[in-house]
Order: sequence, then structure tokens, then C-alpha cells
Amino acid sequence: MLGIAVEIAYLFSKLLYVVVVYQTDLHIGSIGPDGILMFVGTYTMMTGFYAGLFFPNFVRVSEYIRSGALDLLMVKPVSLQFLVTLRYIDLGMPIPNLIAGGTMVAIGWRALDIPVTAYHLTVFVFYLIMALTITYSLMFIPALLSFWFVNTGGLAGIFYAIWDANNMPMPIYSRLIQRIGVYVLPFLVITNFAPMMVMDRLTPTQATWGVCVSILLLVFVRLLWNKAIRNYSSASG
Repeated sequence: MLGIAVEIAYLFSKLLYVVVVYQTDLHIGSIGPDGILMFVGTYTMMTGFYAGLFFPNFVRVSEYIRSGALDLLMVKPVSLQFLVTLRYIDLGMPIPNLIAGGTMVAIGWRALDIPVTAYHLTVFVFYLIMALTITYSLMFIPALLSFWFVNTGGLAGIFYAIWDANNMPMPIYSRLIQRIGVYVLPFLVITNFAPMMVMDRLTPTQATWGVCVSILLLVFVRLLWNKAIRNYSSASG
């Protein structure tokens, strides 16, 4: 319950940000308040997905390694990576974010007069799935490094801080930061590409990269996982 209360308080801070955006008629480049609302809504939804699907599992990885619990998971007739990364689902904390985020996206969508067609709904959901794949891969990396380093909390903290850069549309950043956030450490792809696609702001190159980078990161994480397991030394010896 405490976690849900904290999440709701954090959600209210996002809503206050939205209120300020409308009161000041804030524009980021050519993106007006209604467009910003769609971006904030997508960020809020993705935060909910991450908090419910991935975070409860990733924080346990280092403990599995230190305690030797990973040894017990290895003998189960299920993919070890699946067990470690998707074993637990938190249905409480994500709900406020998913409801509020979905509502913000719907309001922004309607205000921008974006047609509610099968095409627009499909591409929006498709890029959300790509975003989930990127989120899984990027946020799993600090946990994976626990196989080699005792404490990776500092790196995880950096990744969380970068994640929060998604709470605004990426045109607010310089071109250099945008290129780094899209093509080097692609956190900006996570909450920008889905709304940009339905707003017809995504170039063909960006649209293609949004798909390719999710696949490349998933392959990279899988290879890193296999290497980590091969080098793993049981806590029990």
C-alpha cells in the first residue's frame, strides 16, 4: 500500500506539470500542449509497465546471485532468463500510471484530431511493444552486471535518471542529445516514437530504427545473459 501511495503522489506531480503546460501554453518546438500531453501520457504508461513487469524482477537478480537462489532456479524446466526477469508481476503500483497515462493519451489524441483508425491504433501499440522491448533490454543491463560486480546500484541509478529524461518530448533537447538518446543509448525511443508515429512526426529512418534497435538490444542482452551464466560461480561452490 505504501508503494501505491508513493506512486500516486509521484503521479500527481506529473499532473501538476501538465496543468502548468496548459496554463502557460507551453510549446516545445512545434508541439503544443495537446501534443505534450500525449508524450507525458505515453511516459506515464511506460513507467507503469516498467514498475509492474520488470522492476520487481530486476531488483532481485543480485540477491539471487549472492544467496545462491539462482542455483535452484537453474534446475527448473523453464527458461532461466524468463524465470529471473518475468517471474513476478506487480499489479498494484502500475494501475494508477496506466489509467492516468492512457487517459492523457486519449485526451491528447482527441484534441489533436488524430483519426482513430485501425492503422493509427496498430502503429501506436506496435511502437509501445518496441518500447517495452527496449525498456526490458536497457534496464536489465545493470542487473546483468551483478554477475561480475558486487554492487551495480550506482549504474542502475544512472539508468533511472536517464529514464526520467523521457518525461518531456525529445525536441526539448539539443540535436546532439537527441542523437545520443536515439542511436547510442536509445532511451528517447521508449516514449517518443509511439506518439510521434501517430502525429506523423517520425521519419522513415527513425521508424525503421525504432524496430531495429529493439531487436538488436534484445539480441545483445541475450548474448550477455549467456556469457554471464557461463561465468557464474554458485554461491554454494
